[in-house]
Amino acid sequence: MPPAWTPAIPEGAAPLYERLVAALRADIASGALAAGARLPPQRDLAYRLGVGLGTVTRAYVEAEKAGLVSAHVGRGSFVNAPAAHRARDREGPANLAQNIAPTGPAATRLPEALARLRRRPDLLENLAYAPPAGHEVQRRAGAAWIARTGGFQDVDWRRLVCCGGAQQALALSLGAVTRPGDTVLVEAATYNGQKALAAHHGWRLKGVAMDDEGLDPEALAAAVRETGARVLSILPTLQNPTGRIMSLARREAIAAIAREHDLTIVEDDLYAAYAPGAPPPFALIAPERTFHVAGVSKILGPGLRAGFLIAPTPALFERVLSAVRALTYAPSGFGGLIATQWIEDGAADQILAEVLDESAARQALALEILGRAVEAPRTPYAPHLWLPMGELDAERVAGRALRGGVEVTPPAAPAVDPRLESGVRVCLGAAPDRETLKGALEVVAGALSSEVAERSRAVV
Repeated sequence: MPPAWTPAIPEGAAPLYERLVAALRADIASGALAAGARLPPQRDLAYRLGVGLGTVTRAYVEAEKAGLVSAHVGRGSFVNAPAAHRARDREGPANLAQNIAPTGPAATRLPEALARLRRRPDLLENLAYAPPAGHEVQRRAGAAWIARTGGFQDVDWRRLVCCGGAQQALALSLGAVTRPGDTVLVEAATYNGQKALAAHHGWRLKGVAMDDEGLDPEALAAAVRETGARVLSILPTLQNPTGRIMSLARREAIAAIAREHDLTIVEDDLYAAYAPGAPPPFALIAPERTFHVAGVSKILGPGLRAGFLIAPTPALFERVLSAVRALTYAPSGFGGLIATQWIEDGAADQILAEVLDESAARQALALEILGRAVEAPRTPYAPHLWLPMGELDAERVAGRALRGGVEVTPPAAPAVDPRLESGVRVCLGAAPDRETLKGALEVVAGALSSEVAERSRAVV
């Protein structure tokens, strides 16, 4: 690192040394400070910032405690995170297929979180079986997280079940109201985990037409009449894969159809944190019939496997608990405990803010490179972008990108009815840094250009 590095210290009420640590953490997460980079001497940095030497010294000490840097007598302090703690980069193609958050903000805080766990008075309780709904402290933390990130205010933690990720929460929800052979209504293009669940449990998926807000109400009503389905599973906020967001009016229209036809709604709200200010969830609009699924995977890290489920009625809540007892006996404790620690001490909010900042920068980069091929994002923080095109074109673009060393989401993965909705999903969070992302996006742009050129020649 050049010795002239000078951090941009954020404004705020926190002590100056804490804000200096926050600036250091942000520069590590963004790649401005690489692993192994040497920090400036404390006296030099204090002079350039115009602050006291004690402030910089305290910041360096706290940064070392947090695992951000390592200090060596006579040599200085060196960056050792996030690269020192993150998983090895995947071998093979550059990853634009996996929808995960940039890992830097959480990785830089993990050592500190683990150190704090050692001091928790309830630590050893997590070696024992948890109650089927999870430990109370984790259920309370989950309710607080949903309220802060999903607009689901006044969540009663006693209605919440801790799960091994949102995928298990979806499985428990759908399993509580379906039997093999039942039809489940979903968007025409949906999260591929829905398809995996349907294949495993023997459900039939019916893809419902979409428009620029997501699920189309008239098409939903027609699908109910056609199939007799009694379950609707949807992603109303930052729909996966399209990134569309339902307006309040659209949600109310779908809720009215659900009441008219006695539909149970399973609402996957995992991306709500990326869309601040989005309309309220279905769990507030139609609470008597909505399972609400949330979690921390898309912000704090999927490896924590900390998901949350809120059931609409006491009877369905008990049915979910019966399934937990039968399938896993109790939820796992330690991943959820790390998430709880972060939610309680405010680190989760800091991680969220940094993830959103990084996501905004990555989205801007993607729009600059991919241009008009991208459907206009509904939020500046979207972690995935949708490139709508015909099914065959999508397969060709994905194939060309893969031959160029970049993996995008296989177009068949989200497709339920490709006649109604098809395209290519590009995920922005898995690339280890913006430079890698830039190179991968340029490959995708080249694949798009090749497809356009080939179709033009075919027309001529």
